[in-house]
Amino acid sequence: MESILLYHCRALLMDEENTLLDPAYVVVEGERIAAVSSTRPQGPFAQEIDCGGNVLMPGLVNAHTHIPMTLMRGYAGGCDLHTWLNDWIFPAEAKLDDRAVRAGADLALAELIASGVTTIADMYMHTTHIAQAVLEAGISANLSCGGVYFGAPGDFSPATCPDCDHQRQLTEEFHEAGNGQILVDASIHGEYTSNVPLWQWMADYAQRKGLGMHVHVSETQSEHEGSLTRWGLTPFRILDRYGVWDTRAIAAHCVWTTEDDWAGMAEKGVACVHNPVSNLKLGSGVAPIPAMMRAGVNVALGTDGMSSHNSADLFSDIKLAAVLHNGVERDPMAVNAWAALEMATVNGARALGRDTGVIAPGKTADLILVDLSAPNLIPCHDPVEDLVFSAHGSNVEMNMARGQVIYEKGSFLTLDLERVRWEVEHYALPLIFG
Repeated sequence: MESILLYHCRALLMDEENTLLDPAYVVVEGERIAAVSSTRPQGPFAQEIDCGGNVLMPGLVNAHTHIPMTLMRGYAGGCDLHTWLNDWIFPAEAKLDDRAVRAGADLALAELIASGVTTIADMYMHTTHIAQAVLEAGISANLSCGGVYFGAPGDFSPATCPDCDHQRQLTEEFHEAGNGQILVDASIHGEYTSNVPLWQWMADYAQRKGLGMHVHVSETQSEHEGSLTRWGLTPFRILDRYGVWDTRAIAAHCVWTTEDDWAGMAEKGVACVHNPVSNLKLGSGVAPIPAMMRAGVNVALGTDGMSSHNSADLFSDIKLAAVLHNGVERDPMAVNAWAALEMATVNGARALGRDTGVIAPGKTADLILVDLSAPNLIPCHDPVEDLVFSAHGSNVEMNMARGQVIYEKGSFLTLDLERVRWEVEHYALPLIFG
């Protein structure tokens, strides 16, 4: 197995000791990190990468997104979530086909890779085509189809429910594909877009197949209060009644969740995926993240779809996750810089069941290099402060996913960006918007 040495760098390990190793030498063999040290190891190495004195850190984990929605970036702004979805997004999505979804996914993957993301959790339709795009691009992904069911509970049948069939097909074809590059999660779009029989089927399917679970939870006040009206229980608690959380699970948004919800999430090990930019842009509110953290909930970070964020740059969410809650709580340490970085690395990895997010021997070799010579990162008194409060995705100089360099100094090594642009401009956009 060929080995790669990364040297002449400062390595932010994201370990429990908050280690910044300087100088650092990191050896990668295959898809794994083989060694991490402060002295140069003995070779020979098939490749040596001079990191130019920059910061090497774990690749970012975007734990909740809808990547084909890049096609609707900047479309229908100025609406609340439910108006935006029902009046604008759902009608546009109804026109999508496999090829258009693939084009939107490829465009998003280029943006994600260039801004330092190595792992995503994506929920969308036409998911098998997203899976193929992910395999070719090289990053890791937890994929789900976002199960919906609007029919009468008594009419439900897994044999005729399209999203049950979609879930089965996706799982059988792609779960653990690419040596675990893709993991398939079971999923429920949300309490308000489905009902009991689908919840029960998805929960049982996840248990039988050993899958995780991905659900939108209490994103808006109307969603949350609607569940209380229908069931006398919050979305988290009504889904809990039907076994939805009895597996590794992520709950996206959690803006209107309660103390009782947090206790249940901590007990069940359900991670919250915080999407601060999307929640603010759509006027959904501010998730009570510091309180959730104090309650023992694992908090990861996501962008949501690019249509409600307008960007796949997770560095913007890292910064906002810190400054937003510090301002709301009037406490500059409510979410400190290290905690914000943990959300986007080690916490996200834990939420998705991934052996990454930390630079340590045996971990998946998901590594990014951040260029500290960029004007917005000079001077560098504290690399962690710089990464959280000053860095942009454009400062990422190299992206190594699963031991393979897939992006370097502006060049994509697994994507044909010109082809992607052509597909978006000449096929996908005309299909949707005419």
